[in-house]
Amino acid sequence: MTVPSRVAGWFAPLVPDARIAVLRTVVYLFVLVDIHLLVADPIPLSRQPDLYRPLLLERLFLLPPPSPAITTTLYAVLVVGSLVAAANRLPRLAGLVLAAAFTWWTAIGMSYGKVDHDHLAFVVALWLLPTVGVVRDRWRSSDASRQAGWVLKSVQIAVISTYFLSALTKIRSGDWSLASWPNSFILTWAIVRRPHGLGQFLLPFPGLLRTMQWFAFLAELTSLVVLWLRGRALLLAALFWLGFHVFTAAILYIHFAPTLVCWLAFAPLERLPGWWDRRRLVVGWRRRRAVRRGQGAGGGATGHRVPVPGDQPVDARRD
Repeated sequence: MTVPSRVAGWFAPLVPDARIAVLRTVVYLFVLVDIHLLVADPIPLSRQPDLYRPLLLERLFLLPPPSPAITTTLYAVLVVGSLVAAANRLPRLAGLVLAAAFTWWTAIGMSYGKVDHDHLAFVVALWLLPTVGVVRDRWRSSDASRQAGWVLKSVQIAVISTYFLSALTKIRSGDWSLASWPNSFILTWAIVRRPHGLGQFLLPFPGLLRTMQWFAFLAELTSLVVLWLRGRALLLAALFWLGFHVFTAAILYIHFAPTLVCWLAFAPLERLPGWWDRRRLVVGWRRRRAVRRGQGAGGGATGHRVPVPGDQPVDARRD
């Protein structure tokens, strides 16, 4: 196999289309969670035009300033579009409309302050998932394609880029010094700024906090390795980052829920429908077996007469 074919095979592996169908359902349903719990304030923020500072994306596409009418319309489009797209109906049209609406919605929510990088992979997934088009038999499709593989690989790269680019930002903020950020007191400052969770119990241990900073920085800097892991090693890497985010949420109440959803791009999601079908078969078989046992115990399956309340013994009726 030539080098170009290997590179092409890495960027666009042959992947079951069912994996895309399952990932679509999860991602599109999470849109509803996101607009209600995470980026939930574009509508009230649109009533504060003096605080609006458009992002580069909004300036490039000449998007109008948000207003209650615009944000309410976007909300309605997101709710309807996510439900249609989650059912794998009109995958291209519904998916692209949803991607555009969610990108604008998120840009509005982040034009009044801090820009969160936990939505990077999620937005990439929304724009790329519609390119696969119609998946025959949806979640139970037996087809495979390189288009599906390219989409999943791109989402995987976006997930890992969330960590790697974060490490580069830390290096840049420290005048391109590798030791500047991990040797600082940034974690101590963050805990003091957010005095809740388990972080407040770590404040008396500045050395431990600095060690945690080095650990997090090196993990982000070497995160690119995950893209070449397979099997059990990939599972361990996914569990590591899941634990990393759980620990961060416990200390600082900072979550990366959209990124964690996109970690599903690494998982064999096409096995879920088969697992669910087998589970239903097992549950149905156990219920039928329990019914047969109940009938046998009551006499219905053996041909014996079932006692009726009020019956008297045969000997008592002879008199």
